[in-house]
Amino acid sequence: MEQRVDASNPPEEPHASLGSLLVSFLKLGASSFGGGMAAWTYREIVERRGWMTDENFLQTQTIAQILPGANPVNLAVYIGLKLRGLPGAIVATFAMVAPAFTVIILLSTVYRQLSAYPETHSVLRGLACVGIASTLTMGMKTARRLHGQTLPILIALSVFIMVGVLRWPLVPVVFASIPPSVLISYLLSRDKKHG
Repeated sequence: MEQRVDASNPPEEPHASLGSLLVSFLKLGASSFGGGMAAWTYREIVERRGWMTDENFLQTQTIAQILPGANPVNLAVYIGLKLRGLPGAIVATFAMVAPAFTVIILLSTVYRQLSAYPETHSVLRGLACVGIASTLTMGMKTARRLHGQTLPILIALSVFIMVGVLRWPLVPVVFASIPPSVLISYLLSRDKKHG
């Protein structure tokens, strides 16, 4: 007997147990340093676990970035909430923060002992480069998912230039870019619906 998909009841997202959320976010919290958190999270949540689609993750990442607070924690809260409700948000947030908290306490103790050595500063510069590379990788993956849509790419580039190159304050630039971004997204989705 052939199953029909009811358009009013889309298929549910893949099930994520609280245990698997805990394991995934503990791994993410322990392995992602620098600015590459979004790239590591995308790899774990979308590519490896299949818990979210590219589009859902991109929307989640956007919301996490515009909300106040640390982006990785916002991402963990929102993904946990989306996949398992309030318990999922609590588990994902705890698992994301616990490894970083532990590592920061340990590294601050070690850094106090080793800060006089120039090699220590070389290692930290190397870690910063890894974080930058991870962030750029995530940016390129995101750009590829836009499938040649010129206007969103131009907005992203203009924000990058204003904040990264011209050193304008981040908050006013982000707030100024929200209205045109929402309008462009609306117009593009409307064009898709009408073919």
